[in-house]
Amino acid sequence: MAEYFQLLRRDLTGTLPVPQWPVDIRLGHYHDELAPAIHRLLCQAQEQGGGRVGALDPWRQQFVTNAEFDPTLCLVASNAEGILGVAQCWTSAFIKNLAIHPDAQGRGLGRALLLHTFQVFQQRREAFVDLKVRESNLRARQLYESAGMAFVLRDLVSGE
Repeated sequence: MAEYFQLLRRDLTGTLPVPQWPVDIRLGHYHDELAPAIHRLLCQAQEQGGGRVGALDPWRQQFVTNAEFDPTLCLVASNAEGILGVAQCWTSAFIKNLAIHPDAQGRGLGRALLLHTFQVFQQRREAFVDLKVRESNLRARQLYESAGMAFVLRDLVSGE
């Protein structure tokens, strides 16, 4: 059975909602020593959302050597227990991955991280930000749409 994704877009030209962070969350950026923990979180999230993440070393190599890589655009939300959320973004104003640890889901962290990502791209003077989401990932689609992301197009997932 064919699988589809939706391309969603958020207009950044107006006033954006302010993120409401859960208590005790610290926000940082990608550093190479965080790669294993970020990779684990992306793997967990991809299992839930239906995507795929390769093994750690190839993933890290592809990530940091990508022409659109900027470590300040890999936003990392953590607390004393570790990394709870990651927004992995490209310089083209594209959210490649948004992942929230299963233990932290349902507490507003995904929404706060998404809204913060919008602010980051707005500060970079981007007019909009895009992401792709599998149609079957209803929970993620609901989050994105509730944060003002709008449908742009529907297409087959690569390899289908």
